[in-house]
Amino acid sequence: MHGLSRELVHMGHEVDVITMGWQGLPLEEDVDGVQVHRVPCARHAMHVCTAREALTYVLAAAPVAQRLARRRDYDLNHTHFIFPDGVIAWLLRRRNGLPYVVTAHGSDVPGYNPHRLRLAHKLLAPAWRAVVDDAAHLICPSETIRSLVLRRQPDTQITKIGNGIDPGRMQPTADGTRILSVCKMFERKGIQHLLRALEGVPLEHEVQIVGDGPYLPALQELAGRTRARVRFSKWLDNGSAELKQLYERSGIFVLPSESENFPVVLLEAMAAGLAIVTTQGTGCAEVVGDAALLVPPKDVGALREALCRLLCDPALRASLGAAARRRLVENFAWPVIAQQYLAVYRHHARGPAARETAVA
Repeated sequence: MHGLSRELVHMGHEVDVITMGWQGLPLEEDVDGVQVHRVPCARHAMHVCTAREALTYVLAAAPVAQRLARRRDYDLNHTHFIFPDGVIAWLLRRRNGLPYVVTAHGSDVPGYNPHRLRLAHKLLAPAWRAVVDDAAHLICPSETIRSLVLRRQPDTQITKIGNGIDPGRMQPTADGTRILSVCKMFERKGIQHLLRALEGVPLEHEVQIVGDGPYLPALQELAGRTRARVRFSKWLDNGSAELKQLYERSGIFVLPSESENFPVVLLEAMAAGLAIVTTQGTGCAEVVGDAALLVPPKDVGALREALCRLLCDPALRASLGAAARRRLVENFAWPVIAQQYLAVYRHHARGPAARETAVA
């Protein structure tokens, strides 16, 4: 959201963002030219939002969106997540006639994450269909999400646009064997498979695992039973110097996830020029293309073999890291991604073409 909105402002567009409030953050703020409106809600954790917490956000954000729409006369509403934000977009469309496009991100699509929100998706299926049906256009970052949406709504008009990043956020500086993994600590992220794969792998450095979530205690217990040197860092802010330093001082990045949409952590690893190991048949493979080693999900043996290849072959690490950085700059830098979004906006925005204002 931050990267896309900032790039749109840089290109001359006006952007307002409505989002959840959080501890200590101002309710109104200008962030890189983007007007941010935060609404109070009952969210308690950074890494996860429950259905009940999301409902409090919808109830608080809907009237704020109505007031802004009356005052600002937007040309388009770009909503992120079918749930919960799509409900607000649907209400604006019905009351104000404001067209909206939606970017689906994973947990808002039934079947993407079988471990969470199954009951919520079942109960809210009619509302989900209403939001998707009323959208002017649906955007999916990966083929994985696109296929899940089409399984539920076969006639949905979908454009695939990947997530983006500023390549300048990371500077490739290392070609070592330090292993890094960054993700939310859910079981489907597959960190348990990485910990098991580390058994018998020759390591010069400790393995750094960054992230927080409900599966973290189980992972810490599993790590305590392995001989590998594993260090856990809980939640690190995405823009923190500490996280940037971890990327830039690592040589190998591992994301052994069983199910993904279009993980930004892979873009960060690509920006840092890391040699990447991730999973095939998931949204991960669409991000890295042929600039990484791909293994089947849950395959501990294949993951261990890939790690050993990289640890023993500095030339392979260097070539994969350079290819990953190159693929990122050519395909996922924000100017590239923003132009793809603008093509969708222009097709569906109301008002004069010369006045392309968007609300996110």
